[in-house]
Amino acid sequence: TSSKRTLRTLFRPPTLPSPVISKMSPSQEKLLAYHQGKEHQEMINQLLVDRALEVYYINMDERDERDAAPPITELPSTVRKYFFIKYYFFLKNCVQSNPMVPIQKQWLKSMLTMVPPSLMEGRDRELLTQNLLKEVVRDYEKSMERCVLRRALIKPDIKELDKLEEEAPLPLLPLGLDFSSTWHESYIKARKLITSTLHILHPTMKTLLDFGYTAFFNFLVVDFSRCRLKGPVDCRSLKTDASLSCSKAEDKIMRTWYQKVISHFTQSEAVDGVKLDQLESFYNCVSVLMSNQVKELLQRTTEVFVKLFDPEDRSRLPIFKMDLTFDENKMEFYPSIPDLEEAVLFVVDCIGQTLQNFQTVHAWLTGGTATLDAELPAHIVQWAKSTLEKSIRGNLEGPKEHFRGYVESYGWLVDGTAEERINRFMAEQPSFDEYT
Repeated sequence: TSSKRTLRTLFRPPTLPSPVISKMSPSQEKLLAYHQGKEHQEMINQLLVDRALEVYYINMDERDERDAAPPITELPSTVRKYFFIKYYFFLKNCVQSNPMVPIQKQWLKSMLTMVPPSLMEGRDRELLTQNLLKEVVRDYEKSMERCVLRRALIKPDIKELDKLEEEAPLPLLPLGLDFSSTWHESYIKARKLITSTLHILHPTMKTLLDFGYTAFFNFLVVDFSRCRLKGPVDCRSLKTDASLSCSKAEDKIMRTWYQKVISHFTQSEAVDGVKLDQLESFYNCVSVLMSNQVKELLQRTTEVFVKLFDPEDRSRLPIFKMDLTFDENKMEFYPSIPDLEEAVLFVVDCIGQTLQNFQTVHAWLTGGTATLDAELPAHIVQWAKSTLEKSIRGNLEGPKEHFRGYVESYGWLVDGTAEERINRFMAEQPSFDEYT
């Protein structure tokens, strides 16, 4: 035999798998035979392609100067198709194995500078940032690889290649966004509309803000700075002082801040630029601004009073005078603990009832009766009272323990126990020796 390798010497008879014997219906056997035949045909085609390519490469290696390599066009169409597929993947691997230009670190730093600093704080945010940067680097490398591959290699027009090469589609540009339209005209139009209808931008409102800041920034309805320096106070004095302070503060605010506001609106310059059909909304804005200023003053006064009872800072804690009384065989505190709580909470109610009868500017000018909405918010009142009740109970644990000590030590003297023991002793009529 000749030692030259040819298709006939390289091919070996294919060995097909043994048939599967099972109990199946004729239709199932027919379907199974169809699938097995299809798989066998694909396997035979692949073997033919591999052997044909091997022969092609062998012939190219063994050719001499006189012989030319067998042209690819002489190969069968199926072999030629698979040859191009394998050759394409070979070139693709060569291109992908080349080193890519890495992303520059300054690009990543430039990306991070556009992120607000508040979103970069915290350990979890730092880990999230690192993961996002890794994703950016990964997407960059993948995009560069695909770009280089498309520029260096032309993909053959073979249908089977699309099935073998799974490649995700490139990201699409956002749809439905028209960046060509201008926004400047609409912005100017909206700005003019806001300027004409948003009354808070009117110069009069700035004047009102100045009046309120000057009158209220360092002022409280009740002055609590000397509360502890007064020494022990009783509940009645506490209520009286709070009522007088609120009344004096209301008179002072009426003579200073409110009088300035009314005087300003008696001038025609106060409503310059306001159209007649917008006067009502303009004065509503004035009322809201004045109400907010009064509410802020009352809320700040309430918070300062509650802070006097801060359990972590007892240096400003008020001192209350309480007597331990004994009357009608009963020992108790005067005033009682509920009366003390009621007196402290009365101060909160007294502050909240101050400055509630100021007329609105529009009502004062037109002779109406509408008043400013200066009522403290319900959640502020609830917070203040619950905090004070909790603080009072905590600070009265010492007096309560002192009271319980008196009751345990001397309660038997006043609850009839001692008198009963004396009567029983006298009724026994003991002898002299027993007396002694």
